[in-house]
Amino acid sequence: MTKGIVDFKEAVANQAKAAKVIAVTSGKGGVGKTNISVNLATCLKACGKKVLLFDADLSLGNLDILLNTTSRYNISHLLSGKKNLDQVIHTTENGIDIICGCSGMAEMADLTQFQRHRLINDLNSIANNNDVIIVDTGAGICKDVMAFCMFSDELLLVTTPEATAMTDAYAMIKVLAKNGYGGSINLVVNMAADIAEGKKTYQQIAGVAMRFLDTAVYSAGILLRDNSLIESVRQRKPVVLAYPKSKISQGFISLAAKVTKDTVSSNSQNGFFKKVVDWFF
Repeated sequence: MTKGIVDFKEAVANQAKAAKVIAVTSGKGGVGKTNISVNLATCLKACGKKVLLFDADLSLGNLDILLNTTSRYNISHLLSGKKNLDQVIHTTENGIDIICGCSGMAEMADLTQFQRHRLINDLNSIANNNDVIIVDTGAGICKDVMAFCMFSDELLLVTTPEATAMTDAYAMIKVLAKNGYGGSINLVVNMAADIAEGKKTYQQIAGVAMRFLDTAVYSAGILLRDNSLIESVRQRKPVVLAYPKSKISQGFISLAAKVTKDTVSSNSQNGFFKKVVDWFF
């Protein structure tokens, strides 16, 4: 375990444990959202948090690929009633629990009332048995993405300095504001050439959001473009484990430190997953 993670672990060791739901999302695909989810979860796990990664990309889930793990069952098996929750949750070699998504799954919108209640009861037990639930959503503003975003305690909105990514990030903020999102919107600028570019990207998006939407957007951090991340993906290993001394790994540790400052869920007990399922009906 690296010194950075050890120091971070000591800093949060005395914090009271409480369930917290963090949605990691983006307006545009290809901005590094899933890598951020994986490495954030790895940092939190190293600090003694009980973490569950939920692959909420209901059409193109790929958490299992980045974590070099194979799960025979995914969320579709739970929805269909073929498997129970314990069979769907898979623990990686690094001790992180994950629920895999699946390709082409559209059953969520077609659940019967019985399936809906069973699903809520199963998923509620997750909220009671974890400190942090990280929801890796799909990209864009479609209905399933917004469901997981709207009811999270905290949102990590990922963008890059690319103009199209910034435009789509603003579009996501606009939809969240229109729907009355009550959590904290935190912008992660990924793949920045340097800190200056990252700060400029954040300031532009946050400034426009405040001016035209009267919505505060906070800075969650800047992650610099780093070949270590590319190589870690090839190895199917979180970069914080493959290259713990890299600059981007230090960036992930800093991001995790910010996330743990407030570990109290703003959702009522057992409320998150019920609200998500209700969103579809």
